[in-house]
This record gives sequence, C-alpha cells and structure tokens, in this order.
Amino acid sequence: MADITNTTHANRARSASENPVKRFFRATEIDTRLLGMVGAMLIIWIGFNILSGGLFLTPRNLWNLSVQTASVAVMATGMVLVIVTRNIDLSVGSILGFVGMIMGVLQAELLPQLLGFNHPATWMITLLAGLLLGAGIGALHGAIIAFLSVPSFIVTLGGLLVWRGATWFVTSGRTVAPMDATFRLMGGGTEGSIGATASWIVGVIACIAIVATIANSRKQRKRFGFPLRPMWAEYFLTTVGCALVLGAIAVVNSYPWPVAIARRYADANGIAWPEGGLFIPHGIAIPVLIAIVVGIVMTFISTRLRFGRYVFALGGNPEAAELAGIKTRWVTVKIFALMGMLCAIAAAISTARLNAATNAQGELDELYTIAAAVIGGTSLAGGMGTIAGAMLGALVMQSLQSGMVLVGIDTPFQRIVVGMVLVVAVWLDTVYRARAK
Repeated sequence: MADITNTTHANRARSASENPVKRFFRATEIDTRLLGMVGAMLIIWIGFNILSGGLFLTPRNLWNLSVQTASVAVMATGMVLVIVTRNIDLSVGSILGFVGMIMGVLQAELLPQLLGFNHPATWMITLLAGLLLGAGIGALHGAIIAFLSVPSFIVTLGGLLVWRGATWFVTSGRTVAPMDATFRLMGGGTEGSIGATASWIVGVIACIAIVATIANSRKQRKRFGFPLRPMWAEYFLTTVGCALVLGAIAVVNSYPWPVAIARRYADANGIAWPEGGLFIPHGIAIPVLIAIVVGIVMTFISTRLRFGRYVFALGGNPEAAELAGIKTRWVTVKIFALMGMLCAIAAAISTARLNAATNAQGELDELYTIAAAVIGGTSLAGGMGTIAGAMLGALVMQSLQSGMVLVGIDTPFQRIVVGMVLVVAVWLDTVYRARAK
C-alpha cells in the first residue's frame, strides 16, 4: 500500500514538473505523429490557398478533394497491413486497372445482353464479380509469397506488369463506356451525393459514435484497472471530434449543384426558378462514405479481431509468431486477398467516377498508396501502422497533387515532388524509430 502511495505521489510530482504542453499530450494521449501530419496538411492547404488566389480552400475544391482521395484512401488501409508484415505490394494500381476493365466490360457489354440495359441487378453482379476477382488475384500473390518463398517485391512487381498488360488484352486497348446508371453513383458527382439532410444525419450519428467510443473506452479502462484520462481531456477530445465532423458536414453542404443541373432538376419537378437561383447542396459524396466505412471496418479488423493481432505479431517478430502457433503463411495469403478486394472497391469508385474503364486507370496509384501508408506512420520495418494515419496520408498526398494542379505545376514536376515527399517520409520514420529505442 505504501509503495502504491509513493508511486502516486511520484507521478503527481513528475506531472507538476512537466511543462503544460507535455502535460496536455500526456493527458489527452494524442498521437504526436498524427498531429504533426495534420499540421503539415494545414500548412499545405494554406500555402496552396495563397498561391492559387483563394481557390484551394473553397467548398467546391475541398469537396472534389475528398472524392479524389477516396480510391487511394481505400487501398491505403490495406497497404498498412501489407507493410506491417514487412511486405510490399507494387501491383495495386495494375490490379485496379484490370479489375476496373473487367467490371466495365461486364456492365457495358456482357450483362446488357443478358439482363437488358440498366437492370437493377447489373451493378450488384458487377461489384460482386470485381470483389471476387480482386480477392483471387490478391490470394494468388499471397500464396506465391507465402508458400513459394518468393519476395513480395518481386511477386508484386511481376503483378504490376502482368495485370497492366492483361488490362490491354481484355479490350485490345479500347476504352469501355458508359457504365450502369446505379453503378455510377459510387463515383460521386451531383447524383452520387446524399444531400444536406442525410449528411447532417450522418454527422449526428458520427458524433454519437464518438461520444459512445470515448465513454466505452473509459468504462473498459476502469474495469481493468488501467489509468484514466482526466475528465477535461475526455470532454476536449469529444468536443474536438464532434466539431471536426460537423465542420466537414457544413463544408460539403456549402457546395451547391451547378446552375444548369439545378435548373433541369427544377424544370423536371415543377419547381419555380427563384430570382437568385436554386441552392441545392451536394452533401457527402458516396465514394467518401464508402472510404469512411472501409476505414472503420479495417480499423476494427486490425485492432479488435484475432486476425489483426496476428498481423502485427507477424510484423513485429515473424519467428516468434511462428513459434507461437500462428499460421503465418495463411495470414500472408489473407492479407493479400484483402488487399485485392480493396483494390476492387477502389476500381469501382474510379470506374464509376470516370464513367468509363480505360487502360491508363490506376497508373502510379501504387506510388500514392504506399506513400500514403508511410506518411501516415506505417513503418517499413514492420510491426507499426494505423488505418487512420494511412487515410490521412492519402489526403495529404491528394492535397499536394490537387494544389499543384491548381497552381499550374506541370505533371513531371508533380511526380518529382511526390517522390521527394516519399523519401522524406521514410527518413522521418527512420529518425522516429531511432529515437524510440
């Protein structure tokens, strides 16, 4: 009892001797690396907003930025698990292109002959076929890596070339269009958004989920005797989380439909056109909702399921994981199969957004996906990474690309910047791990 009392007094004395900033971060348990990335993103946003004459931080550009980020963010969630296990997947862009082309051919050429155009089942069959194909390709890569002991770098580099070539052979280089009307909703746009009311409902549900998560975390800590955060820290995290969610909803609801589309909508529904025009908010885009749902599911898989624990155990120490009875080969196969399914979801978003399947689809997406995961804090040494960090990394990468386009920077220089950012991110990861030892 005396030891516990002495320890408590020691902790209080240490807290009192710390500066306010350290006490704040210790109390709130905010990830400083994640916070640093948020700060870097804000600097990027403000910088590009100044250089573009105020165009970057407009509701229109931020809405488009969220849609453009969705497909890479989806793949980045899977890349986290791949890199955590000390592997790499260079084929994700080519898998996206190949699966996207197969889905395009299915809904534009094959299924209409069997079911008719715009049949209600067309988009479901197409998406299911894409998911199965993506999972199959990923499982094939994983099996070669796990059971034939071929390095993942070589297997997926071969996959990058094979599936990119296969994409061309599916249609002999043709672009396939248009896509099914319901399928196109997954790409965003005016119709592919949920509107203002539904967006506010989603925002309220998200705030309730934040409150419930923080309350449940406190309950579990108390149950198992873990240290509790101060109540002011709990209130601070809840307030900031809800404010960010509701602020994002306000931004997407500030972006109205284009005048021509709004006028057609008014004419079709017998709405009198007001003098100042008709303001119809876009709301949250469907691909953004898909990315958020994927992020939540992947976070649950990586932090709450046994499979997630196996993944991090494999990445932390492969030999110990094998000795502990984990079937490491099958874990590897499942990780790459999951990566393939996420590539299929990204392919659906990309194909729907373009309203076409093209041979150039997904080119260099492997670079952006790996960069997003690494910038988000996933260590190339394995054993460390977060889904939220990778998705934020995807937003940072897309912010760079979008900002450079607005400023008028040429594509070759854009690639130079992305390459430099990736190298710096890996260097920072090395420095961080060295200091953590």
